[in-house]
Amino acid sequence: MKKLSKYSIGMGDRFAHQASYQLKAVAEATQKGYDISPVWNKSNREHTTIGSEPSDARNAVEVTVKEMAWNKPYFVDADHINLDTVDRFMDSSDFFTIDVASYIGKQGDCAQRDDFIEEMAPYIGSFSIPGIEKPFATTKEQIEKIADQYLYAACMAGETYKKIATAKGAGNFITEVSMDEVPEPQTPVELFFILAMLAHYKVPAQTIAPKFTGRFNKGVDYVGDTKAFAIEFEANLMVIDFAVKIFGLPAELKLSIHSGSDKFSIYDPIRELTQKHDKGFHLKTAGTTWLEEVIGLALAGGEALEFVKEIYGKALQNVEKLCAPYADVIDIDESQLPTAEAVKNWSNEDFANALRHIPGHPQYNPNLRQLVHVGYKLAAEQIDKYNALLEQHADIVGHCVYENIYDRHLKRLLAL
Repeated sequence: MKKLSKYSIGMGDRFAHQASYQLKAVAEATQKGYDISPVWNKSNREHTTIGSEPSDARNAVEVTVKEMAWNKPYFVDADHINLDTVDRFMDSSDFFTIDVASYIGKQGDCAQRDDFIEEMAPYIGSFSIPGIEKPFATTKEQIEKIADQYLYAACMAGETYKKIATAKGAGNFITEVSMDEVPEPQTPVELFFILAMLAHYKVPAQTIAPKFTGRFNKGVDYVGDTKAFAIEFEANLMVIDFAVKIFGLPAELKLSIHSGSDKFSIYDPIRELTQKHDKGFHLKTAGTTWLEEVIGLALAGGEALEFVKEIYGKALQNVEKLCAPYADVIDIDESQLPTAEAVKNWSNEDFANALRHIPGHPQYNPNLRQLVHVGYKLAAEQIDKYNALLEQHADIVGHCVYENIYDRHLKRLLAL
């Protein structure tokens, strides 16, 4: 049976150039005693935007794994798939992130509401979870409300899982369930019943990605109360521990932090709490590898710098269109975006400093960073030129990719 290591990191490689530098960062951390599974994730939307196929992602990973003689577990993730989009990933993926966000709050025939409510009868009133100070007080009406919000979504996760298991065989892939790209967070008590629902529909999730309190905008730091996050995160760890025992979910089940890349201000509590309770985590670094490619090309100067300036200029003309698919995970103040004319006069260091995520740097601009984050489609429209520039400046770009994953993420999260 395929299992994730205690720690795992999901790394996007939208244009399939950076697997070796990404794996180099993971290998460096494993040499210091940490068991980490690298996971290369790419969504149906990203494949469609770029014009690639899931087999392209798998092939790039396999070449790198062979060249670097990596002999530990690794996975290729069909990211943010559902029943409608999973088919094209069957042959190439062995990790499936089943995204149920679009089903939340909806009703459907497959949701066995009355049966589930009856199963949950022991939890009506008050029940305690070890490690959480206050007991959960729940009414039947509250459980019914949670079921109305999430049961159909869990059911659809079950239907998607069954489809994958039929094609690949149970145990031959990792299952993640994600519900993070929604407006409202799930509370620890809601997570408890969501896990009960996944068990009800026999979904053997090894990771679950809830929506946490606060803003998890793409590629920039966490916005919210870090102390409240820490309390919620620890409660979720305890909920998962308890749910594994009573519902028979996989012992490997762990929290997944989606859009988690660059949430530096919550990395300390994530590290401290998972180490306190001897738990792992799955971190998904979203599209920050693409941002590092842009930074690397900017640093390369010349034609490469002009290319990324052109990409930014086009992004400025299409802000609304580029941001629409990411409405729940992006927050741009357009008044703080520099004009295309201003950017034309920037040096390579000016551009890199504005985009590179060093919050204390005087030139860093989180609004520009978020816009470029969602602007990868503009590079895809000039794919041949972009690929050629990446190949021409592979070492500069690759160093940026490695530095980002190792220094900004793994070092902080594992105290390397």
